[in-house]
Amino acid sequence: MVVDDEPGIRALTVDALSYCVNRDVVSFPDGISAWHYLDGVNGADLVISDVDMPAMDGLELLGKFKKNWEDKIFILMSGREENEAKAESAGADAFLKKPFSINDLFKIVQHFVVD
Repeated sequence: MVVDDEPGIRALTVDALSYCVNRDVVSFPDGISAWHYLDGVNGADLVISDVDMPAMDGLELLGKFKKNWEDKIFILMSGREENEAKAESAGADAFLKKPFSINDLFKIVQHFVVD
């Protein structure tokens, strides 16, 4: 799952992940719609979410997600360096600094994805 309010980043990330993990990838423009989906289908194997989004940010989504599926992977991403420490203290499994390369994305996801 990819959650980002920036359509271009969301689309690029979905396309890259579809290739990288060879699985279905769903995407959402905000934390609220992502949470409604997650809550209805019993989670996702891996979530990559932007930190800074309106309504429900990535940190809040992370908290809700880990409360329900602590063994699943949640990666936060942001262009703001101060969000890396927030992501770590909130329990994110990894942090992806924007802008990121496709190789950075592949490397971090492949670390967690086991076929």
